[in-house]
This record gives sequence, structure tokens and C-alpha cells, in this order.
Amino acid sequence: MYGIKDLYDLNHTAAKDYLSKFTYPWEALKGIKEFILELGPTLGPDYTEVAEHVWVHQTAKVFPSAYLGAPCIIGPETEVRHCAFIRGSALVGANCVVGNSVELKNVILFDNVQTPHYNYVGDSILGYRSHMGAGSITSNVKSDKKLVVVHNGDEQIETGIKKFGAMLGDFVEVGCNSVLNPGTVIGRHSNVYPTSCVRGVVPEQSIWKNNGTVVRKTED
Repeated sequence: MYGIKDLYDLNHTAAKDYLSKFTYPWEALKGIKEFILELGPTLGPDYTEVAEHVWVHQTAKVFPSAYLGAPCIIGPETEVRHCAFIRGSALVGANCVVGNSVELKNVILFDNVQTPHYNYVGDSILGYRSHMGAGSITSNVKSDKKLVVVHNGDEQIETGIKKFGAMLGDFVEVGCNSVLNPGTVIGRHSNVYPTSCVRGVVPEQSIWKNNGTVVRKTED
């Protein structure tokens, strides 16, 4: 339900070989920076190192006011729009949108991911064709600063890490102004209602409603 193979089609990311090493996606968070530093120099002539450890595909469009912090990789046909703030350790795939005032930090965005308006995405992995509605964010540190635990009903999965935002499976839709609390895992093809406060594991093909009720799509 929450393993890498359950959440992602790895054929839609340059991190395929890297992610294949792990069972759970949050295990990959600690090594994203080092992985990007290794991958960048191997990307070939279609990528330009526009600054030290910052690689941008020739077909990507980076607006003048965007900030690209090292290390990061911006994939083909991706748009990084005005005032986007990529703090570093960000692998952004092909045909993605990183929009106005969006902040990325220690993330993997699969191909065709959209973070178009006022999003914060930190210490997270967003699957193929997932979408963050305007103003939706990942909260990546607990208020008590303790290690993050993934809650799946009565099951509690110790992650051993302090900074862990959200794992979004392929085709996940997150509604506007929603908050994904630390340790959130959302299965493939699931939807989150706008203005939701989400925590724990949301099964695939489900809908998280405003009051925290989760229903299967076939039942809605």
C-alpha cells in the first residue's frame, strides 16, 4: 500500500535506478542530494550546467526571476515560472510545472507533475501526473520536532527521520489550500478535497473529504 512499487511507475523518472534500491519511498529522502550530484554530470549534451551543480534541459523554460539552488536538475519541456524558489536537492522531471512563488526543497518530482501556484513541497516525492492545487503544501517537520511516524490505521511505521513531507502516488490530485502533514502517504489515483488537513495513509483510488472521511471512488 505504501511501498515504492505500490505508489510509483518508475519508468517516469530519471531516479528509476536510485529509487529501485529502496522498499519505502521515504528511505530515499536522505540521499537525494548525493544522487543528483552523481546524475548531473552524466546527463549528456541536451543539458546545460547553467551554474555549478545546476543542470537545465535545453527545452526547459526557466523564467528570469526564478531561483535555482544547487544541486538541481530541470527536465525537458518543464516550466519554472516567475519567482519560483528551488532551494536545492530537487530533481524535476519532464513536462513539469513549477509555478509562481512555489518552493521546492529535497524533492523528486516525476514527469508531468504540476505544482503551479503558491505551493511548498519539501522532503517529498510526487508521482507521475500528480497535481498540487493552488496553495496546497507539504508540512515536513512535526511541531514537537520528533521523528516522523507514518500512521496507517492502528499500524505505526517508524521512519527514523525528522524531515518527511508527503509521498504522492501517481495521478494524485490535491485540492487547493490543503495541508499534507508530516508522514502523509497518498495512494495512486486518489483525490484530496480542497482545504483538507491530511495525515497518515490514504489508500489508492480513494477520496479524502474535508472532515477526514475516506471513501473509495467506486462508493462516492
